[in-house]
Amino acid sequence: MKEDRQFLVLTHLSQLLGMVTGFGGFLVPLILWMTNKDKIYELDRQGKEIINFQITLFIFALICIPMILLLGLGIIGLIIIGLVGLIFPIINGIKVSNGEEPNYPFSIQFIK
Repeated sequence: MKEDRQFLVLTHLSQLLGMVTGFGGFLVPLILWMTNKDKIYELDRQGKEIINFQITLFIFALICIPMILLLGLGIIGLIIIGLVGLIFPIINGIKVSNGEEPNYPFSIQFIK
C-alpha cells in the first residue's frame, strides 16, 4: 500500500516535466497510467483525473494564443495556466502522500 501511494505521488509530480520538456507532463503520466492502472490501487481513477487536467490545460492554452492579440489578455491567461499547471500537481502530490483525495478543479472530464 505504501508503494502504491509513492507511485501515485510520482504520477502526480510527473506532470511537472511539462515545465521542463514541454510535452513530458502529458506523456509520462499517460504512460504510467496506461501501464499500471490495473496494478496500482486508485491509479486508474487518479490517472484519468491527471490526463483530463493536462488536456484541459492544453485546450485553455490554445484558447489563450489568439487572445494575445486582444490587449494581451492571452499572455495573462498563459501565465495563470502555467501557475495552475505548476501548483496543482504539487498540492495533489502532497495530498496523495498524506492519504487525502486529490482534486483538479476546472478539469473537463474527457475520460471517465
